[in-house]
Order: sequence, then structure tokens, then C-alpha cells
Amino acid sequence: MKLVVVTAGLTQPSSTRLLGDRLGEAVAQAVAGRAEAAEVETVELRDLAVDIANAFVTGFPNGRLRAAIETVTAADALIAVTPIFSGSYSGLFKSFFDVIDNTALTGKPVLIAATGGTARHSLALEHALRPLFAYLRAVVAPTAVYAASEDWGGGRDAFTDGLGERIERAAEELAALLLHRVPRRAEPEAVVPFEQQLAALRPGDPG
Repeated sequence: MKLVVVTAGLTQPSSTRLLGDRLGEAVAQAVAGRAEAAEVETVELRDLAVDIANAFVTGFPNGRLRAAIETVTAADALIAVTPIFSGSYSGLFKSFFDVIDNTALTGKPVLIAATGGTARHSLALEHALRPLFAYLRAVVAPTAVYAASEDWGGGRDAFTDGLGERIERAAEELAALLLHRVPRRAEPEAVVPFEQQLAALRPGDPG
């Protein structure tokens, strides 16, 4: 099954991309803990900024943007991560989802996450991101993950226990939604040879 991380970080390196990577790893581990496997792919919107702007002007996505859209819409589940600007998601993040058909994510499990300089902006997940994906008819995991600057307590490669717990809880929730949505492959039925079926229908030996 395919898990796609959409990240709208603008800098490089980006704490938004880092959070997306950590969430992707955690969900893959949660899926593996249920004896399944998930392939994780990342769509970095920073590389598509010009393509997204052109799509608004022309009305059509070019080949590279179309490929990114197809990757997202074909995914079994999404992790959507944005930096918070002025108390809401970034313009780049919103613009990408604006060029996707508003029915393309119907029923798709989504984990929402965001990064910001202060914990005061964490409510943007509830008053901005969650309504956006509700409008797109996605199924949003109950736990949203916000990472403020102070959450990266050990530097860019580590995080505080509180953030780690939120990542694990959200990952378990998305894994449960993902596995509930993707049907397990049925075991193939045993094929009984035709001669054996005929033999079963013959009357027994009267001896």
C-alpha cells in the first residue's frame, strides 16, 4: 500500500519536511506492526511552486504537477504537513489542494500536521486544516500533530517526548484507518480437479 507525505516547507533544510519524514516513518512502523507493509513517498511542494502558479493562470497542470497530483490522489493514505503563517496554512499548501479536484480525496485517510515558531498557533490545525480536508471529504485522523520550535529539543534530528508521543499516537490512528480502508487480499480458493468432483458424485461401491 502507498502512503504519500505532502510537505509545504519553504526552507532547506525544513522542519516541516523533517516532521513529515518522522510521521511517515512512524506510520510505516505502525503498519508493519500489524504484519502489513507501506511504501512511503514524499511530494515536496517547494519544488512545484512555479508549476502550481502556472496552473492557476492557464487552468491546466503541466506534466510535473500532474504527476504529483496523480501520486497524491492514487495514495492509500496521506500525511499533509504545512508551516503556519499568520495563523493558518501556507498559501502554497492551500494552492496545491485547490488544483486537485474536490472529490479526488473522498474517503481517503489523512493525517494533518503543522510546524510553527510558537505553540500558540497549534489551533490552526483545528480551525484551518481539519475543515479543509473535511470539505475535500477526506477521513481525518483524530490526532493532529503540531511541532513548535521548542519541540525540537535535541536539535533538528531529535524532538521532545511530548512531540514523540503525539507522532506515535497519530501514526497508530492513521495506520488503523489505512488498514481498514485497504481490503486484505483474499486467500485463493483451492481448485478441485473436475475428475475428482465427478468421483465425489458417483455412488459408492456396493461391495
